[in-house]
Amino acid sequence: MSDASIDALRQHRIPTAVLSDTLDSMDLRNQALRSHIRPLDLALDMVGRARTGLFMPVYHVEPAINPYELEIRMIDSLDADQVVVLACGDSGRIAPWGELLSTAAMARKAAGCVTDGLVRDVRQIRRMGFPVFHGGIAPLDSKGRGRIMEIEVPIECAGVLVRPHDLVVGDADGVVVIPRQVEEAVIAHAIKKVTGENDTREALLRGESL
Repeated sequence: MSDASIDALRQHRIPTAVLSDTLDSMDLRNQALRSHIRPLDLALDMVGRARTGLFMPVYHVEPAINPYELEIRMIDSLDADQVVVLACGDSGRIAPWGELLSTAAMARKAAGCVTDGLVRDVRQIRRMGFPVFHGGIAPLDSKGRGRIMEIEVPIECAGVLVRPHDLVVGDADGVVVIPRQVEEAVIAHAIKKVTGENDTREALLRGESL
C-alpha cells in the first residue's frame, strides 16, 4: 500500500534542513538527531517509518540468553519503507548493526537504519547501497556489551524521542524525525518552503540582491 507522506517527501526531494526549519517554525525544536549521527554514504537519502528497538548495556555474556532474539524478530518482520531505529544510549561500546542485518533489511525493502550506537562491516554496507546512519564505527560485536530489551516502544535516539511509525528522514546533513500526528502539516509547509527557496535561488542567480 502506498504511503502518501513518504511519496510526497520523495517526490519533492525535501531535504532535512528544510524539514528541521519547518519543525522549528511549529515549535518542535528537538527533532534533529545530534550532529555526531552521520551517514555511512553521503550520497544516500532515507525516508521511512520508524521501527524501534531499545538496547541496554551489559558487561558479561549470559549463556542462557540469546542477545539477538528481539532484534532478529524485528528485522524478520520488516516491511517496505520502514527504518530500523536502535537506541543504544550513545555508549560508545554497543555495535548493533552490520552487514548481515543490512542484507536482511534490504531484502525486505526496508528504507534504512539509524542508531546512536556503532556499526561495523562498513565497506560491505556501502557496496550494497543500504542507507545507514550511525554514532560511530567499530569492529565490536554487541554480544556481552549490549542487549536489546524492547521493540516497538517509544525510544530516545541521539536526543530525540522516536515513536513507532514516526517518519524518519536522513540525508547528508543528518536525520530528522517527524511525529506522526503533525506529519501532514509539516510536509505541506515544507513543500511551500522548498518552492519559495527555489524561486529565491533563481532570483539570486539572476543577480538580484538578498
